Amino acid sequence: MAEIDDELRAALAALAPGTELRDGIERILRGRTGALIVLGQDAIIEEISSGGFPLDIEFSATRLRELAKMDGAVVVDKDVSRIVRAATQLLPDASIETSESGTRHRTAERVSIQSGLPVVSVSQSMQIAALYLNGRRHVLENAATIISKGVQALQTLERYKNRLDEVTGTLSALEIEDLVTIRDVAVVLQRLEMVQRIREEISGYVVELGTDGRLLSLQLAELTSGIDRERDLVIRDYLSPLFERTPDDVIEALGSLPQGALLDVASASAALGYSTLPETLDESTSPNGYRLLSRIPRLPGVIVERLVEHFGGLQRLLAANLDELQRVDGVGEGRARAVRDGLSRLAESSILERYV
Repeated sequence: MAEIDDELRAALAALAPGTELRDGIERILRGRTGALIVLGQDAIIEEISSGGFPLDIEFSATRLRELAKMDGAVVVDKDVSRIVRAATQLLPDASIETSESGTRHRTAERVSIQSGLPVVSVSQSMQIAALYLNGRRHVLENAATIISKGVQALQTLERYKNRLDEVTGTLSALEIEDLVTIRDVAVVLQRLEMVQRIREEISGYVVELGTDGRLLSLQLAELTSGIDRERDLVIRDYLSPLFERTPDDVIEALGSLPQGALLDVASASAALGYSTLPETLDESTSPNGYRLLSRIPRLPGVIVERLVEHFGGLQRLLAANLDELQRVDGVGEGRARAVRDGLSRLAESSILERYV
């Protein structure tokens, strides 16, 4: 499934199994009739509508089913709470390009493009329902099919998450030993972006499933907890100081990479502002310390910022004694000891995980 935008997500939520609208569409499919349903009413729809009759009645699945038996489209309001028009002929701009062949589908695509509203076409001959929005066509599949796809995607996500945990653990140990290369960082960012994309795909299935997607949603949340924060911290640790970009810019650059380019470690390196030359990938680099400091319990973000600004890098933080730590504004003896002990425990556990 391609990544879905907010408008498509909202339309799919309105069409999810368990909703009144989806129930009406299922009734139309079972009755082996076709339908054209516009989800919204505005000036453009008024302009391209011809004939039929205006209505202002409460929406229900049975009413949609009965009105769909007549020729013409059914228009409902944006909230799918009222049926506005029925048996109306839609006459969109014929110059709008469409890849569809059937009359109903061609009309649905053109109306959606011209109005910007979601339009559902139910095919009588093919027995499928499709949503048209923003120039895209999305076939509405049954819950069992979507759940099957979601479970497969979850299994893939779990494998990628395990691999991500491995490379982030390795990165932590290398940071402690001051042995990090640009390649090590790029591999972590690459894996984080892969996990993010699989999460987006599964999120789409959750939206399509509606109430049937609760279990899938819980599993997804458990597997991807903390992913966004981890990505932000890695970027803040290694963003090239010569690169005039923010962490959000880097995230956007990673998200825009084609699937094939994402498999190339150099692409993740370029997003951080480093050269893509093979020899550059093996050059040494050092973190600022955001990621490891964030793992120390009860250490406020403002203190993390001050520590990083004061010491300028993780290695100097690791070498700092209690007196040096207390020179940072807001770091008293107790907090300095917590930072010192926390970094020591992280160093010990990271190295043990790497070599034992």
